[in-house]
Amino acid sequence: MMQLPDAPWWHEPALQRVVAMLGGGDWARLVGGAVRDSLANLPVADMDIATRRPPDWVMAAAEAAGMKAIPTGIAHGTVTLIADGARFEVTTLRRDVTTDGRRATVAFSDDWAEDAARRDFTINALYADVATGTVFDPTGGIADLAAGRVHFIGNAAQRIDEDHLRILRWFRFFARFGRGDADAATLHLLRDKAPLLRSLSRERVADEFLRILALPNPVPVLRLMAEAQILSEIAPEADPSGIARVEKLLANEALARLGGAGLAADGLLRCMALIGDAVAADRLAARLKFSGVMRKRIARALGSNHGDASPRAMAYYLGMVGARDRILLHGTDDVAAQLAALTDWQPPKLPIGGRDILARGIAAGPDVARILAEVETRWIAADFPDRAATLQMLDEV
Repeated sequence: MMQLPDAPWWHEPALQRVVAMLGGGDWARLVGGAVRDSLANLPVADMDIATRRPPDWVMAAAEAAGMKAIPTGIAHGTVTLIADGARFEVTTLRRDVTTDGRRATVAFSDDWAEDAARRDFTINALYADVATGTVFDPTGGIADLAAGRVHFIGNAAQRIDEDHLRILRWFRFFARFGRGDADAATLHLLRDKAPLLRSLSRERVADEFLRILALPNPVPVLRLMAEAQILSEIAPEADPSGIARVEKLLANEALARLGGAGLAADGLLRCMALIGDAVAADRLAARLKFSGVMRKRIARALGSNHGDASPRAMAYYLGMVGARDRILLHGTDDVAAQLAALTDWQPPKLPIGGRDILARGIAAGPDVARILAEVETRWIAADFPDRAATLQMLDEV
């Protein structure tokens, strides 16, 4: 049997403590992403645990052991445990009783193979004993991971009918773990099943779509999604130049990083590049139920105002995030220099006010606002000088 590569994370006392509380390797094993990513020599983030124990037992035993237990999804067997400050999702083995493509009714099980059979892809149905590092592979996920294949478990059409979101999840996992050409039969099936995405909650679609866009390089998988008519299903606002704009954004991100900017991959920003137009992007955002904060960010980044301003002027008008977004979306070869102009800088407040105007003999009324606006325009154009210089501008006005 294959062993987990030795790594500090699976020797963590908190993880060992949770698994020991559950009864050890025959009762509780790591499952899914932690095992898969460890075998792929990728960083491990979340540690999910599968157990033969029922969720009520898990809650009671955890609390007796001094851990915090949260019934986050107890109807589906999931309990969140917090041990020594670390967070673990513990889910009872289960099988699907009924599914409608959006949600499932489950029955709890104590059979590892039965639990594996209801999962989506073979590379996600890997289990590991944290005491020994032994990996259990009931569906052939190790071979698929090594070969760069993303295979559905069992009948692919049935897996998709059980949960329509698996259409998008396939593309995300293929982008991360796939190598070579995508399987033609799988792409054909995904294309046929694409209309099923309409039955899902918009929030679930949005979350998965933004995850895809936040991949280190989503361009190849976006092209694959376009070919399979998945992209037009979830983002019909994307025009034929959309993927090229994402490619340009990625190039600008690379230039910015070379210039020392610490940029994280940003799915929302890539979504803006894909759509390219403020009105169309807001239409997509409304349909996919993006938050109000996200929609305001889209409006600032793609709106027509202040597009020709200097980086600091944009930051003054649009905020730091808005300025950075516009520079990355629309910048050219000097992206790094434009972003550097914002480093360790925050937009200041205009250092004069209406009292300074009144003190110069101007009567209260609309002239005060007009003069103040003129001074502000000059102050911004002069790169935000101090109060003394701004008072001189006021005298000139």
